[in-house]
This record gives sequence, structure tokens and C-alpha cells, in this order.
Amino acid sequence: MHAFDFAAPARTDEALRLAAGPGSAFLAGGTTLVDLLKLDVLTPQHVIDINDLPLRGIRGGHDGLHIGALERMGDVARHRAVPPVVSRALLQSASPQLRNMATIGGNLLQRTRCGYFRDVTTPCNRREPGSGCPAQTGQNRAHAILGTSSNCVATHPSDLAVALVALDASVRLVSRAGGRRSVRLADFYRIPGATPHVENDLRSGELITEVVVPRLGWARRSTYVKVRDRMSYEFALASAAVALDLRGGRVRDARVAVGGVATVPWRLPGVEAALRGGPATEQAFTTATEAAAEGARPLADNAFKVTLVRRTIARALMEASGS
Repeated sequence: MHAFDFAAPARTDEALRLAAGPGSAFLAGGTTLVDLLKLDVLTPQHVIDINDLPLRGIRGGHDGLHIGALERMGDVARHRAVPPVVSRALLQSASPQLRNMATIGGNLLQRTRCGYFRDVTTPCNRREPGSGCPAQTGQNRAHAILGTSSNCVATHPSDLAVALVALDASVRLVSRAGGRRSVRLADFYRIPGATPHVENDLRSGELITEVVVPRLGWARRSTYVKVRDRMSYEFALASAAVALDLRGGRVRDARVAVGGVATVPWRLPGVEAALRGGPATEQAFTTATEAAAEGARPLADNAFKVTLVRRTIARALMEASGS
């Protein structure tokens, strides 16, 4: 681990001032940052502990549910105002010990678990732009089939982000100059294209202050299904976040997003459209998922994800509908 300066400001403006310029990193729960510091994947010159900042609280507002960026995952998962899809995504994200430390903002900004990214002895375009992507022809069983490019095929690791994208949530940001803006989470993440090292729309000198989940009464009928190699503390091979608005055995509206198969949390408007107006039956759900992997580009070892993601969505729809 490289040496760095450390500060723990009590005000947001002070934290942003200390983070001016390159070579700075914010420390919240530390469940991702500390790992990457130990591996020398990240070597910041300045680490700013933001745990004393006033970025906590879970409250309802006219525009939806507001969740402070420094709220712990475990506390949010247990809160009765949180939709089931969000709660279940959080509960399946990590061990209880990690959920008691990790923050909502940190979870949304966690880095990929691609082994090549985390091994500084190998090339990686996310870590060192232009160095290459060995996963294209190397070990790629867990990698993405959607939103990929010749520069990167790493999956996005956050379960929470998949659930929030399904519900069309947004993040609130504050800048060093005092400016504030709101960005839909679906627009916040960037597919790799030619610039895989640019993972999101967080600008220099900005900090996530809170997440806003829009009001959606029928999101109470929602769930998160995660398929993985083992049941505890493992990242998704495929996951599905769904919410259903049902009336008289038919689907009035639906939200569907998937994880573990794409470079960003992947919303599926085509599947949603196929569900609307149809019956809430296993056959209808299975048919609606046929377009889920449209545009997929499987690699040598992960073609199974094309079928897996369809079945994962269908299973989540069955669970959410109570069928």
C-alpha cells in the first residue's frame, strides 16, 4: 500500500475542497476502497474520510424516497419504507458484517470485480487506458455479454444499482463550487466503448449526497433474484430486479432490469413492453423474456448467460406476481 495523506472533515464543502485536483479518494465504509488500496489498484495521494458529513437519513418527499449517501446498507435494507426489490438486493449484496459498514453511495460507486482489473501485473484498460483487455480471450466466464466493447467486458458489480435502475431512481450530486444536479441512475453509468476508464458521470469535484427513489405505489410488488455460484458473499452471474402492477390477473405496467450480464445495470424496456397488457402467467413471462439478451455478444466461456438471464427474469416475475 502506498503512503497517503489523511483528513476527516466535518463539512461537505471542506471535504470537496480537500479533494480538489487529481490523486484524491473519498473514504466512506471502506469496503471497496481499502481492498483496492491494499492491491495497489488505487494509489491516491490524499484520502478524505467523509463519515462525519451530514449525508444520512431516510425520508419521504413529494418526489419520492430520499436515502442519504452515507446510510449503511444494512439500515436501508431493514427500513420499512424501502421497496422489497431494493431491500432484497441489499440483503443479497454482502455479508451482514459488510452491510453494517458499506454505504449506499459507496455501493453505487464500487469498482468492477474483474480479476484482470484487480491484478496490477496484468493489462487492463479500466486501470490503465490503452493497455488492453485480456478478458476478451482469457478467463471470461463471469464477464458481460451486454454493453461490451473491444476495450472492456467487465460486469458492473452492484446489486443495489440494478434494483434502483429498475425503479428509475436518481442520484443527487453536489460540486466543489456549490452547484447541485440530479442524474437518473440509468444515465449515470457509462458503457465502456472506447473509454472504459470513464465508468460514470461523476465529475471532478463532485460528491453523491443522496439517492431518490420515485413514488411508485405498485413497487411493493417487486423482488430481486440473484443467481450465483454460491449462496453467500458472491457476485451475480445473472440477476433480475422486477416490479409489477397487476390488475385482474393482467400486467398493467412493469419494470425490469438485470445485472451480472452487462457492463452497467441494464434496463430492459423491450421486456417491459412485452409484459404490458398480457396475462400474469408463466408462459407469458417466459415469452416476454425472449428479447432480454438482444444484442448480446457472448465470449468463449459465458454464452450460457444468454439463457440464464432469460430464466432469471422469468423466475423473478413469477415470484413478484405470487404465481
